[in-house]
Amino acid sequence: LVQLVESGGDSVQAGGSLKLSCTVSGDKSSNLCLAWFRQAPGKAREWVAHISATTEITYYAPSMGGRFIISRDNAKNMGFLQMIDLTPEDTARYYCAARAYSCIDDEKLYTWWGQGAQVTISS
Repeated sequence: LVQLVESGGDSVQAGGSLKLSCTVSGDKSSNLCLAWFRQAPGKAREWVAHISATTEITYYAPSMGGRFIISRDNAKNMGFLQMIDLTPEDTARYYCAARAYSCIDDEKLYTWWGQGAQVTISS
């Protein structure tokens, strides 16, 4: 059973930065595609980015505007999401998700999910 735990959520002012972490247990993270999704109040959950298991190829949702960087440290079984130039529109609960095999941006195809980390951006 894979378990994911997010950390690093916080309340910051617009223009600030945050780095979210996702700790993976129950399986080697190197076997898993890791992704980040987010859900703002009253909105559907949306894909943010994903990073492949071993080649570490990354893809981002265009709407993120090139302000986010996804990375991973397989030796530590962790994934990360670095976010810069944050705006109030980035306020959401951010979820780490994982699946075996290839990465994809469809949330329905992710097997394991964390509980989420709240990110609140004030203007």
